[in-house]
Amino acid sequence: MHDHPTEDEYSWPTCVTPRCGRQLWVAEAGRWACRPCEDATLQRIRELPALFAQLDTTAALMRGARRPGGATSGSKTPPIPPRLEVLALVGPGGIAARLQAIEDSWRQVLGWTVAPWRGSPKQAVPHLVEFLGNNLLWACSSYESVGQDIDDLRKLHTECAALASGEKRPGRVQIGACPTVVGDGWCGTQLTASTGSHRVHCGGCGARWETLGEWRELRAAQERVLAEAAGVAA
Repeated sequence: MHDHPTEDEYSWPTCVTPRCGRQLWVAEAGRWACRPCEDATLQRIRELPALFAQLDTTAALMRGARRPGGATSGSKTPPIPPRLEVLALVGPGGIAARLQAIEDSWRQVLGWTVAPWRGSPKQAVPHLVEFLGNNLLWACSSYESVGQDIDDLRKLHTECAALASGEKRPGRVQIGACPTVVGDGWCGTQLTASTGSHRVHCGGCGARWETLGEWRELRAAQERVLAEAAGVAA
């Protein structure tokens, strides 16, 4: 007799990264995050210093910000505020603080001393990036919570890249109620879609529509529900 699960009970391990979840390769046995997620995250980490520098310069030269030789100290008209979202990223609670939180959690698990304060965000970011890049392989292999850190780094990189390029955040529009059958009725949760993506996800029942064909099926199902509701009302 043995305690190993039967073939029917066995569940193949998957990547813990929230937006991935794919099955790990045999060569990735024992890892928490897959190699493609590791490679993509390492690339994002390496790009953060340049993005930080670009945003820091943008913040300093923002339209309406004070410049040497600009408005005098006695001016009664305050300068136009710079973009707060840029300042939030390059300031004390922005990029550096978010990277520091990940480094501190890794150091705690490793049993290492928390790194001393490294000065301004501009001074700290290169050191934080170096640490995370050097220890990413360990985290993907041995740190159970690495999936959330990978997702946080992805979000941070996306924010920085969008602001650095001047890209506007895509808006969301309502596209009707969810027609998924739930129990004796239908879900009914209001669905929204982003102008920057073709994916739709219902926050109520979890249903998803991702391809053009699925979008058409969604619309047809919504029309059926409306027709049935109109028939009952009549």
